[in-house]
Amino acid sequence: MSPNPLLRTDGLWRALTRKGPLFLIAGPCVIESPAHPHRVATRLKAITRELGISWIFKASYDKANRSSLGSYRGPGIERGLEILASVRERHGVPILTDVHEVAQVEQAAAVADVLQIPAFLCRQTDLVRAAAATGKIVNIKKGQFMSPWDMRGVLEKAASTGNRRVLVTERGFTFGYNNLVVDMRSFPVLRSFGFPVVFDVTHSVQRPGAFGDRSGGDAHFIDTLGPAGVAAGVAGLFMEVHENPARALSDGPNAYRLSRLRALLARLLRIQKAAHA
Repeated sequence: MSPNPLLRTDGLWRALTRKGPLFLIAGPCVIESPAHPHRVATRLKAITRELGISWIFKASYDKANRSSLGSYRGPGIERGLEILASVRERHGVPILTDVHEVAQVEQAAAVADVLQIPAFLCRQTDLVRAAAATGKIVNIKKGQFMSPWDMRGVLEKAASTGNRRVLVTERGFTFGYNNLVVDMRSFPVLRSFGFPVVFDVTHSVQRPGAFGDRSGGDAHFIDTLGPAGVAAGVAGLFMEVHENPARALSDGPNAYRLSRLRALLARLLRIQKAAHA
């Protein structure tokens, strides 16, 4: 069997930038156990293969930005990357994971196909440039505190390394206490910078710190915001999914239930076709 072209950086980038069905970045928020990512990946692979969607598996080895010191963070970089490498090998799927410090970049790039800059760190020049300098695809999340037009400078930092394989992700803007809002004008503004735009529809319904020691979320709004973002012309969707969000170890209130994902994606593909025919 020929190797999956998505497991090569050039092949993956072509898939993400071609005109056609939207791509999907999806998986659990954090690695919960050695076996859990494989169970989620098995179901995601079946769904995306049936629908003809290019898919990148995402999960974090460490959730460094938590509401409480006692919140579950993950297995850490060493064990976490081992688990992500096993998901990549067993399921033949490209991997995305966060990097939080320059010291993590080289190690994470040895496993991950896409390095992600968390929203709160998007202005960290050294981190952005170190990730881009690896030559890997870099997904930069727009900070909750930033306007879309202010992301131009962040994207220029990444491109200054000579690597233009960069995605920019909208994940909502801080709007009062414990709430986020998505401005649909953000998508054309971000797209004007010349990089593919992704919509993180699950973190956009998060309610940061709403429960005091942890974040809340309004996952039922995903079914409203997802179609709106697709109609607005995003290239891909970022979604945290879980088979039982109520038992998720991180970000369960804003995760999408895995059993409902196929129906939503099929609907989004129909919307994309109608909106951009």
